[in-house]
Amino acid sequence: MTARPAVLRRGTAILWRACQEEPRIFTWSLLGSLGYGLMIIAQAYVLGYATDHVVVPAINNGHADRSALAIALLLIAGVAAVKVAGIMGRRIAAGIMQYRLQGSYRQRIARRYLDLPMSWHARHPTGALLSNANSDVEALWYPIAPFPFAVGVFAIMLVTLGLLVATDLGLALLGALVFPAVIVTNALYARAMSQRVTRAQALRADVSGIAHESFEGALVVKTLGREDAETERFAARSYVLRDALVGVGRLRGLFDPLLEAIPNVGTLLVLLVGASRVDAGTLVRVAYLFGLLAFPLRAIGWMLAELPRSVVGDDRVQQVLTATGDLPYGDVPAPPGAGPLALQLDCVDFGYDGAAPVLTGITAGIEPGRVVAIVGPTGAGKSTLASLLVRLMDPDTGVIRYGGVDLRAFAPGAVASAAALVAQQTFLFDDTVRGNVTLGAPFDDEQVWDALRGAQADGFVAALPDGLDAMIGERGTTLSGGQRQRLSLARALVRRPRLLILDDATSAVDPAVEQAILAGLLRAAGTQLDTQPTTVLIAHRRATVALADEVLFLDGGRVADRGSHAELQERNPAYAAIVSAYDTEGETAGSELLG
Repeated sequence: MTARPAVLRRGTAILWRACQEEPRIFTWSLLGSLGYGLMIIAQAYVLGYATDHVVVPAINNGHADRSALAIALLLIAGVAAVKVAGIMGRRIAAGIMQYRLQGSYRQRIARRYLDLPMSWHARHPTGALLSNANSDVEALWYPIAPFPFAVGVFAIMLVTLGLLVATDLGLALLGALVFPAVIVTNALYARAMSQRVTRAQALRADVSGIAHESFEGALVVKTLGREDAETERFAARSYVLRDALVGVGRLRGLFDPLLEAIPNVGTLLVLLVGASRVDAGTLVRVAYLFGLLAFPLRAIGWMLAELPRSVVGDDRVQQVLTATGDLPYGDVPAPPGAGPLALQLDCVDFGYDGAAPVLTGITAGIEPGRVVAIVGPTGAGKSTLASLLVRLMDPDTGVIRYGGVDLRAFAPGAVASAAALVAQQTFLFDDTVRGNVTLGAPFDDEQVWDALRGAQADGFVAALPDGLDAMIGERGTTLSGGQRQRLSLARALVRRPRLLILDDATSAVDPAVEQAILAGLLRAAGTQLDTQPTTVLIAHRRATVALADEVLFLDGGRVADRGSHAELQERNPAYAAIVSAYDTEGETAGSELLG
């Protein structure tokens, strides 16, 4: 019986937390519930008054006293009006309380997702994150709807118990046997339900994850003819979830009738024993009072039945809210100076949790306005280094500095305002061209067109039927891969970054366009950009690398060599092999653009 105290204790703590977070709304709901509960008891006395002063005299005398009839009607109407007001107040306020708590916790989870580094997100599938913010939050606050009602009708139980004791102590003690019966039944229910609900919530996350993967990989699924396989994969897990939920429903179907039946059994027991103990009038009154007692017991049972689900939801939500790995911030508002940033890396090490180190002892300095290419084989840590440079993650050891200031010393938003990363995998929103470039920031159309020209995207955007107002579909499905990359580059350029990091960001465009983009960027001083930013290129094409002032050659997570493209090609066979492997006809185009 150890599971029950834990569930009851933690469930009670969750309900108390809800009262603390929404005290005013809970108070209104509680007042409505109290009014409703008290009117149930008052209704018995009103009906008694009507029976004694209207019904019985009418039977005996052949007519009713009009004044007594009017009083009875007013009392009945008044009790009914208060009951209606109580029901409306309780339900409306409880609903508002429940949905406000759900909305608040969804926002907390979303903010927490934004605070946690990319390394944390890499360990958690998207389906689980969606489940945390949706079904787990709903499960957490599901008992809030019946909670004020259960607390309110508790007043009925106290008053009814007092009346039972005053009427007949022996019968009251006999009837009180239903309380341990209800407690034991709920204990067994909580123990069995906790395991089933925990599994069901985990399976919800699994099903959500499979669906998300299938939708994200729709192109792969369709082009490789895997629709049936994906359908079967989703169906198999869905059937497991179905069976788990059926198990939850069966268990609830078993215990709910028991919880309903226990008070009725108690009433029958009182009638059987009381028939030989008290007079008929007293017995009827005791049976009626015990019938009133059964109602709050059932209401409290409804709430207790939802506590296991709430506790499981809280466990899963707290896993997010208490997750460690925050990026600490300082109070430096912006990198010092103006214009291109100086970038410094001192003994930077980084490894993903549970895996071998990706970067080891990275030390490099990049002067303001310089163009540095990072080249290396697959798995050398190039994209990881790009993420560290814009502080999507912090290094395990070592320091990265902008203008001599540790990135961890900057205030929130300072790094994003000074540096821009254009990732290899482009993400576009289901929005207009303008919306995807500005992302809601207050850039005017001329600034947007300047950025589009810098990204060599102005031509195809101008050809769209609605220009900047053209909708590009979810993830930019109406555009080619190269067009999507150019819009992503324009998104970075419009912000006038002082540090621009291109993580193979032009791999989907043809070599000639790539050279036009990069060469135009390097000549951008006084044109599209106020000043040429410090630029870090992660690239493979020989013509692209040749645009750089200097090359860092990464191999095995270390800086294996450093120098100009010509120097490294001459002295480092591994470097020469890599750039030669990615050689394209764009080399000639790049040479022509460089003049």
